[in-house]
Amino acid sequence: MLTRRQLLAVSASIEWGAGVGFAIAPSLMASLIVGGSLDTPAATTVGRVAGAALFCLGTACWLTRDHGRNPVTALVIAMLIYNIAAAAILVTAATVSNMTGIGLWPTVVLHLGMAAWCLASLLSTPESLPAEGR
Repeated sequence: MLTRRQLLAVSASIEWGAGVGFAIAPSLMASLIVGGSLDTPAATTVGRVAGAALFCLGTACWLTRDHGRNPVTALVIAMLIYNIAAAAILVTAATVSNMTGIGLWPTVVLHLGMAAWCLASLLSTPESLPAEGR
């Protein structure tokens, strides 16, 4: 029987692999998994954002695999990474592929704002395990 620690470590490895794969080669990953490709720059961008999300899910699993880290802090760290990655992917799509939708820049600003909030939370709050019963 696998322990929860082992389960989370294996889950982290799987999600990191899938996340990196989607971030680097989203069309190839889609082809391998569902037999279809991501034929447009927009689809590739969405695939990369999905890859970033999978990578951060793996990060959350890794950081919470043992009881040494507060799971809330682990999730804030994972969300910080996701928000930075999502903003960077979208800025790259806009500047390199000349992609522009009405919600692109507000979405970039939203992700950067959420990243700043995550960072501020991590810097201002000492890590401690939550009290039982909360």
